[in-house]
Amino acid sequence: MQNQDNKFNYKIILAALVAVILGILIAFYYSYAQSSTRIGYLEEEKSLLVKDLTLMKTEVDRLSALNEVNEIELQDSRYRVQQLIDSVGRLNFTVNKLREYRKELRILEARYDSIKLKNNFYRYNNMQLTQKYEDARGLIEELRGESSSLAEMEALLRKKNQELSNELRIKSYLKMEDTEGSGFRLRGDRPIKTNKASTIEKLRGCVTIGADPTAGTREKVIYYQFLGPNMRIIEDNANTISVGGNIYSKRVELIYLGEEM
Repeated sequence: MQNQDNKFNYKIILAALVAVILGILIAFYYSYAQSSTRIGYLEEEKSLLVKDLTLMKTEVDRLSALNEVNEIELQDSRYRVQQLIDSVGRLNFTVNKLREYRKELRILEARYDSIKLKNNFYRYNNMQLTQKYEDARGLIEELRGESSSLAEMEALLRKKNQELSNELRIKSYLKMEDTEGSGFRLRGDRPIKTNKASTIEKLRGCVTIGADPTAGTREKVIYYQFLGPNMRIIEDNANTISVGGNIYSKRVELIYLGEEM
């Protein structure tokens, strides 16, 4: 009878041990499953975080290459991003750290967006300044061209006046007498002589050129000078001629044969 009780007690103890072992195995399996799920979640989050940080680092490097104005601030961002990548790579973080890093990543992204906006503003200003510079340079070149043309025209007029002055110096002067100037108004095609200045439409100058047997045949020039009531030089078709500092109304060329004309 006692042997039967001992066997029964042994079976109860054995069943209890089996139950305890099964309970431990079930608890271990459940804990392992939870750990595997948590590790899988952390691995996935780590992969996403590393990807975001890598993209951020690439953008910071690209922005640094575009603009050196914010180089110091970009260096700080690059250093902090690299720190986060290294920390994530060591797998020494928790879910709280993961959230903290994600929060800091958002801050860095906002900082990067601010730097990018500032960089775009600087680039826009540089484009505006470049356009203004090109416009100013074009205007300067245009003014230089006009100034050069005016200088050439002035030099040409100066040369022409010098030629006329030299021509007067090297040529002998004609002997002229009976100089007369007359004013005419037109009635149809017929000129009518008048002394009324307000009605004069045409001027005529007449002069007698004395004989000079030694002159031979040569080309001569006569300069007429007509004065108005206000003693100003009257222009010929809005043009005047300057010779040796003197202003004349008209220049007439003729062939002088040495005889009275």
